[in-house]
Amino acid sequence: MTTRKKPHHPPEKTHFLWWCAAIICSILTLAVIIAGIVIFVGYIVIHPRIPIISVVNAHLNRFQFDMGGVLVTQVSIDVRSENDNSKAHASFSRLNLTLIFDDMEIAHLVAGPYEVRKNDSVVFNFLPTAGPIPLDMNQQRDVDVAINEDLIKFGLKGDAKARWRVGPLGSFGFQCHLDCQLKFHRSNGSYIPKRCTSKAK
Repeated sequence: MTTRKKPHHPPEKTHFLWWCAAIICSILTLAVIIAGIVIFVGYIVIHPRIPIISVVNAHLNRFQFDMGGVLVTQVSIDVRSENDNSKAHASFSRLNLTLIFDDMEIAHLVAGPYEVRKNDSVVFNFLPTAGPIPLDMNQQRDVDVAINEDLIKFGLKGDAKARWRVGPLGSFGFQCHLDCQLKFHRSNGSYIPKRCTSKAK
């Protein structure tokens, strides 16, 4: 009994275009890896110190509360943007802070885009005035207690976007978030210094 041999078919050749596509994909992948390495090395070389925003000084200029339960207040707040990097300028944008009193948003501190040179800082003096603000009974009691204790508290929350551009290496972006409490003596308006910065604790 004879066994039939199966017909032999030569393997099909890979089309030239498939080879081209594979080579192009390999080149693109290699380029992305190299670009990532270059950016990472550049990031390390410039010895980054993340830009920060912080409150460096403040003063309670006005805090008036009348018998009708209406509050008018004005606070002077100095906010500093710092770029401790000695090898790259920093650009800041969307600086937007909210001043809060007794869970009420009473003012917004906003600045347009601005630049901070290498190893330098920029200070904005904000002077938000809020009022007249009608208070409910609970809020009026809180204000009476604060006045008697000679201690007025405000919350300050918000953020800013910071970015470094390092020549051909590209740019690095950061989010500077601020969330702290500002305390004042009502009798003389003096600020009770306390750490208030976007820098990680």
